[in-house]
Amino acid sequence: MPRRTDHEQRRREIASAVWRIAADRGLEAVSMREVAAEAGVSLRLVQYYFETKHNLLVLALQYLHERGERRAQARIAAQLDQSVRGVVRTLLTELLPLDADRELSLRVHRAYFSRTHSDPRLAQAFIHDETPIEDLLTSLLRRAVLPPGAQPRLEANLLVAGVTGLGLDVLHGRFTLDEVLVTLDYHLDRLFQA
Repeated sequence: MPRRTDHEQRRREIASAVWRIAADRGLEAVSMREVAAEAGVSLRLVQYYFETKHNLLVLALQYLHERGERRAQARIAAQLDQSVRGVVRTLLTELLPLDADRELSLRVHRAYFSRTHSDPRLAQAFIHDETPIEDLLTSLLRRAVLPPGAQPRLEANLLVAGVTGLGLDVLHGRFTLDEVLVTLDYHLDRLFQA
């Protein structure tokens, strides 16, 4: 009996080839031919599933976001018995290169971000009005007792931007992960001091 092809799984495997190329060589190195070679499939198959390079890049980014959200939700669900501070810390550490998977995600995001300056169509897919991490952090911070005058939304924006920037500093060797975690805990201790 012939084996049935799981088309969605095949698309995700091809998307992961995009991530590996982008993480190692940047988005400039991503071509449909390179992706096919990296994924171990034919160029025709990549064209069949994605049609254009733009579609390939956008869908690969979408799959990366979905994978990151699933990973974060699973880690947060395992921490629900913790304090709000503990859940906030868990959410923020998902943005750091704490393991090979999260390091790959951060390197791929860096490649996409760099490319958005010269590719307005890709920028529309990468930079949008939705802010799911900041929204979740804001809702968590609204449940906490924060210092007088602290504004949950502004704190959420600062935390996400700061931790993302520190994660990039880890990739560049400017800081170690331990230094970044100490910095994160320092800020969270100040924020949750009440």
